[in-house]
Amino acid sequence: MTVLSTPEHYSTQLQQAAHFIQEHNDFLVVSHVQPDGDAAGSTFAMAWILTSMGKRFTLINEGPMPEKFLYMAAGRHEILDYEAEGASLAAFQHVISVDCADYSRIGSVRQIFADNARILNIDHHVTNDYFGTVNLVDAEAAATVEVLYDLVRELNVPYCHDLNVCIYSGLLTDTGGFRYANTSAKVMRIAADMLSRGVAGHALADKLLEKLSYPQISLIQRSLNTLNFAHDKRVAWLVVSRADVAESGASNEDSDGLVNYPRNVEGVEVGLLFKERPAGVVKVSLRSTGTVDVSQIAKLFGGGGHMRAAGCALNGTLEEAVERVVQEVGLVLR
Repeated sequence: MTVLSTPEHYSTQLQQAAHFIQEHNDFLVVSHVQPDGDAAGSTFAMAWILTSMGKRFTLINEGPMPEKFLYMAAGRHEILDYEAEGASLAAFQHVISVDCADYSRIGSVRQIFADNARILNIDHHVTNDYFGTVNLVDAEAAATVEVLYDLVRELNVPYCHDLNVCIYSGLLTDTGGFRYANTSAKVMRIAADMLSRGVAGHALADKLLEKLSYPQISLIQRSLNTLNFAHDKRVAWLVVSRADVAESGASNEDSDGLVNYPRNVEGVEVGLLFKERPAGVVKVSLRSTGTVDVSQIAKLFGGGGHMRAAGCALNGTLEEAVERVVQEVGLVLR
């Protein structure tokens, strides 16, 4: 479901979200499966917000949080891995979901939601289906942390240093280092505010965007050997198998950013990355230079996202996933 957002509507959403947090306690905070920088930033930002309000909460994700994002916890907050620890948890009545475009993106953590759970859905994806009891969704925001920045002001809680780091980190990663088309004037104002409050932007850029481990370099080398083109070279893609990840010693998050290589080839309008996952699942990342709305292509396969950046997952082999998605992109390019 897409809801037309106006300043008045967004203001009402902020008030409702603030009321939800103020009136309840003992929250479960969850982001989407395989969290990226904005999901991590939003999760830990919410932890700092709730801490400042004296609220009880549990942070969780379907799998482990990538180690490179754990600095945002500042050694104060633990985030649980549902696959390892979720079975021992009781059901939660109050849930805060951050950066999840739809209910399915929460993953298996849904199993510890109480049957009558009330959900605060905070997000920025245009494909968000408004699954929450209360929804705070701004499809014009570059990142969910941008929405949380507004919520902090609505709640009138202090911008502590650790919260500021989370907000800046989410903006930095979801805008590609303030280079993507979603880098709005508001984004830059928020970034400037965070810098003025003492966030070391250069250090975060180096940590999140520049530094590469040897396994990452090895995985890049392997994946570039799979580069392929179709539809008059307007579509390009890379393939990463489970064997590639294992043999390079890489982790799943080490494939983050690989989709930019095919997208950045001159003349390419849609770049794709196909990542083999366990149990016969292939995760697909889609990136557009702006001429194609890849969120609509992702929706055809049960996914979603934004016009220029989207994702989905298909059942089957890598070869089958490549054939199906590349064919669908070709139909859009006609």
